Amino acid sequence: MSDVVDAPAHDARTPITSELPDGDGPFRDFDSTQHLSAASRRRWIKIGVIGAAVLIVAAVAVHYYLYAIAHESTDDAFIEGNIISMSPKLASYVTGLHIDDNRRVKQGDLLVELDPRDFEARLAHARANLAAAIAKHRSAEINVKVVDTTSGAGVDQANAALEAARRQLEETRSRMEQARAQVAAAQAEATRADEDAQRYERLLKYHAVARQERDNAVAADQAATANLDATRQAQQAVADSSQRAQAQLGEAKARLSSAKAAPNRVAFSRAQVATSAAEIAQAEAEVRQAELDLSYTKIYAPQNGKITRKNVELGNYVQVGQTLFSIVPDRLWVIANFKETQLRHMRPGQPVTIAVDAYPDKEFHGHVDSIQAGSGARFSLLPPENATGNYVKVVQRVPVKIVFDDPPDPSYPLGPGMSVEPVVKVR
Repeated sequence: MSDVVDAPAHDARTPITSELPDGDGPFRDFDSTQHLSAASRRRWIKIGVIGAAVLIVAAVAVHYYLYAIAHESTDDAFIEGNIISMSPKLASYVTGLHIDDNRRVKQGDLLVELDPRDFEARLAHARANLAAAIAKHRSAEINVKVVDTTSGAGVDQANAALEAARRQLEETRSRMEQARAQVAAAQAEATRADEDAQRYERLLKYHAVARQERDNAVAADQAATANLDATRQAQQAVADSSQRAQAQLGEAKARLSSAKAAPNRVAFSRAQVATSAAEIAQAEAEVRQAELDLSYTKIYAPQNGKITRKNVELGNYVQVGQTLFSIVPDRLWVIANFKETQLRHMRPGQPVTIAVDAYPDKEFHGHVDSIQAGSGARFSLLPPENATGNYVKVVQRVPVKIVFDDPPDPSYPLGPGMSVEPVVKVR
């Protein structure tokens, strides 16, 4: 503003004038309306500046409001991923180690080798058992064919032998009857001859008969006795033959019974074939198990990822189920714990902008994959029991799974547990 100069008093009805410097003298006269016009302009400029600021603030507020009602965000979010714990299925010594901490591996890469010698021996033993079972099965099959072929002829032969034994026994029985009759006749003849000899011997003492007649009677007695002995021997021979025929008949009956049991023998031999086939299956299973055990001596990478928490060294003796190391696969996602009041318009498939705390200058993109059916507190180790005690309502948080759309960037490595802040566009 210009400085105020003293001026002579004027009448109230006289226009106020003042003098300002000009080219002809130290002062010049000016009208007060000009002074009021400059002040008015400055006032309107201030009003315009304030109005523009208000408009800018209003525009920012409207933009923020529109952005806020169309987006939901939370800082309670972390990167999650599968962590594969690698453990051996066998107890053995580590003979090969092809991993190191934080090294990237590809699916199918050989990571650890265990001592295979014990398992190679077990495989050889299982294969030998399989070969023995196969040989036993072939022998059982051949035996079935032999028994099946000979069973029919055996029955016919046994029947023929039985008939022959029966005929022979009948013949021996008939001969036995004849021998008994002959023995009885010889016995009677011998008795008569002995009595005649004794009578002639007494008559000879009295000279009632001639000595020749007594000698003839004695000779007849001796002949009758000899004939009796012969018939008795013949009877014994016939009896022995009868016993042999009886034994042969019993043997024929036994052979017939055995021959009639041929179907049972065939069934038994076929059962042996089935048993040997089962032994083959068991031996094959043992071979497969031995092959699996041998394959377990080499541990391969199940997925692409990074080695973490390596806990094994070359030469260590490892146990079954012991954690040797972990693999973190490349597939990661975000678990964002949104308040339940933020889920009104949130749906699967909505786009998400993800800010990772470790990389503030990098923006990641993804989408909502799914929303958990229940709050996180409900699935905690000790869920809250609101039915007891005083109740204070607390806004619950519900886990939301967010999947990355961008492929992994080696320049910005991510891992489970890293903090992120997702922003979901819900409208």
